[in-house]
Parts: sequence; structure tokens; C-alpha cells
Amino acid sequence: MKIVNFPEGYSSGTRLPDKISAKIRGNGWKLITINLGAKSEYIISAGNDTGKKHINLYNSLSENQWLATDMEVLDLNPDTLSLYIEKVREKKVKIEPDFNLDFKPGYGLATNIEIYPDSTNVIGPVSYLKNLNSITTEKIELSELDTRTIEQVKLKDLPGMTYDLSNVTVNLNVQKIVDKNFDNLPVSVIDIPSDREVVLLPNRINIGVRGGINILGKLNENQFNAFVYYRDVVLDTLGNIVPHVEVPQNTSLIYTRPERLRYIIKKYN
Repeated sequence: MKIVNFPEGYSSGTRLPDKISAKIRGNGWKLITINLGAKSEYIISAGNDTGKKHINLYNSLSENQWLATDMEVLDLNPDTLSLYIEKVREKKVKIEPDFNLDFKPGYGLATNIEIYPDSTNVIGPVSYLKNLNSITTEKIELSELDTRTIEQVKLKDLPGMTYDLSNVTVNLNVQKIVDKNFDNLPVSVIDIPSDREVVLLPNRINIGVRGGINILGKLNENQFNAFVYYRDVVLDTLGNIVPHVEVPQNTSLIYTRPERLRYIIKKYN
């Protein structure tokens, strides 16, 4: 089903039925040869009207000669549509992937899914566009992934909306996911008053990190940051404290050893 003849600068975001059914009468050979397949569209004219509109589908038979010629249309279901025709505006929104991914054992995404371009200008009805902050790609399913994959993907159609591009490039950075240990990372104390000193026991930790094999292979100890806040030490009631560990992008912390650190607070006169 397709609506045509909108006034210039107007459109409709009303979601229409995916299909209509028609009961027709005609000569047998006509009924056999008529194209009622997936490529047939029932054309409806908006009639250059605006606002709320009720359209009787029987009044559009003249625009659908493939259905009306030499045949009698006995029934259309649905036979009436209600839609709202309104002004259109333009807005730039983010593009989000709609992917269902399956990986070979031991593999996964080493980085976030990359989309290029990552946004598009959307032209559509004002009432729909004001609440639209992103659009998605068409749903894609990929399985048994074990290497970097690049896909050309179309954007999902939205009623009454048009985009300034038809497809995007999606980059899936698939790598073998591995674990790596980093030992003897120094732990610092942040925001210590000038008349205080905090001694951590121990003052170094070992950590385990998980990520893509190509990413972890390029990391070293200097790219991690382990610390505790002086305020947390003062407020502690257990006599030990959990250190914070900042890890590089696209990696995740598996463990910290030891998990808690003892401390001594010294005060200077």
C-alpha cells in the first residue's frame, strides 16, 4: 500500500496495514493472470489534503488499474483508512545497529560496533520527528563469526520518513577473546590532606583483564590506573579498602589481587 499526492512539504507517519485483501469477480483467465504478488501496490491518493483524513479505499480503484480493469471488486479489507497528514521537518539522528550476532567459541566483539556514517538527516512528520532520537538498521543475523566482518546494511523504513542516505557500512571487530595478567601495579591515594600520609599494605596489586587478543597484546602496565580515595579510607570501618582500577577502553577487569588493602594513616604536626 502506498500513499501519493501529498501537498508539498507534507507527509504522514501513520502506520498503514502491510497488506489489504480483495475479493474480485471476473473471467477465469483474467483471475489467473492478474498479478496479486508481493510487487503489487495499492495506490491511495492523499488528495492534497492536510490534517486528519479518512480514505475510502473503493474511491482509489481508478488509481489501481491492475486490479480494476475488466473485473468487479466485491470487497476490500480494510475498506477505510484513517491517517494524519502534517508538515515535515528535518532532524539529524544517530544510527543504531540492530544485529543478532553469534560467535565461534572463544570469539567475540573486541570493540563496539562501528557504523559509518553514524548519523543521518531524517525528513518526516513533525509529531513523529520530535520524539525520534535514533533510527536502526535493518535486522541482520550473522553466525559463526571469528574474524573482522564488514557489512553494507540498509536503514529500517519508518512510515512517512526519508533519509539522506540509503545504507551504511558496519564494521564488526571480531577477535579471539583472551585473558591477560598485569602484576605489581602501584596503588596511589588521591586527595590526601597536606598533613596526612596513608600507607597501603600492600601498595601494589595484580589484576586480570579480558579483551580481544590484538588489543591486549599492545597493552602495558602504564596504561592502567589503580587508586583509592582518601575520603573512603577515612570513612572505612573495616580496616581495609577496595582499590579502584581504571582499565583501557575495550577491556574488562576480571579480578584484583588482593581484593582489599589494609592501611595506616599518619598525621604530621
